[in-house]
Amino acid sequence: MPNNSYLNSNPPTDRHDTVLPLPAAVLADAWAVDAACSGNPGPMEYQAIDLQTGYQVFHFGPVYGTNNIGEFLALVHAISLAWKQGLFHKTIYSDSYNAILWIKNRKCKTKLERNANSEYLYQLIARAEKWLQTHDWHNPIVKWDTQHWGEIPADFGRK
Repeated sequence: MPNNSYLNSNPPTDRHDTVLPLPAAVLADAWAVDAACSGNPGPMEYQAIDLQTGYQVFHFGPVYGTNNIGEFLALVHAISLAWKQGLFHKTIYSDSYNAILWIKNRKCKTKLERNANSEYLYQLIARAEKWLQTHDWHNPIVKWDTQHWGEIPADFGRK
């Protein structure tokens, strides 16, 4: 059973760097991303939440896709937005091992069938991959430890 005792206080009494209840191991000067998909594939959306303020940094969708693609695109969106804003060392949390691996390889390894329903998404993937391959970004991408920290703050709460 995860230790979520830090969730009992908002903001936690031992943290003065965030309005969110965050475990001690989590940096507040960071963004958290997550995706949600109704069906897989199906209507997919993703978002980022600022861990200091609790505010939504961005939201995209819904579009036809998969959860893994949404997690990947959310990370690319966060990295590129941080780059655009000069936040070259902004930490970004994701609970998706696959998306983090795809980011490291700068390639979305989806098995989603390319057809009329998915064509727009494939155009977004190509754009995201091109951005990753043409920019020298250094933002730390950290795997969110759901087992110990609970759901990522960007979670859509639909489980």
